[in-house]
Amino acid sequence: QVQLVESGGGLVQAGGSLRLSCAASISIFSFDAVGWYRQTPGNKRELVATISRGGSRNYADSVKGRFTISSNNAVDTVYLQMNSLKPEDTGVYYCNANRRGNVHWGQGTQVTVSS
Repeated sequence: QVQLVESGGGLVQAGGSLRLSCAASISIFSFDAVGWYRQTPGNKRELVATISRGGSRNYADSVKGRFTISSNNAVDTVYLQMNSLKPEDTGVYYCNANRRGNVHWGQGTQVTVSS
């Protein structure tokens, strides 16, 4: 069974940084792509960033230039480095992984950016 465990969320002031981690229970090479999504109350989950098996990266326009997605295959972990955080970045951040048509989600980690 595939498990994704997020960590690294917390409370930070605007302009600060956080690094989120998504640890997978299987090799991340098994996934077609791994991504980060975020959700605020009353809203759908929105794409933040993705990284494919081949290393291609995709970002939401709202985070380009501020967030960086990366992976460490040795420890089967995908990271989201978030810099210059804004209050509108507040939300629950979820790790998502696609494998052979199946979609897997982590439990989420809360990020709160104070103004």
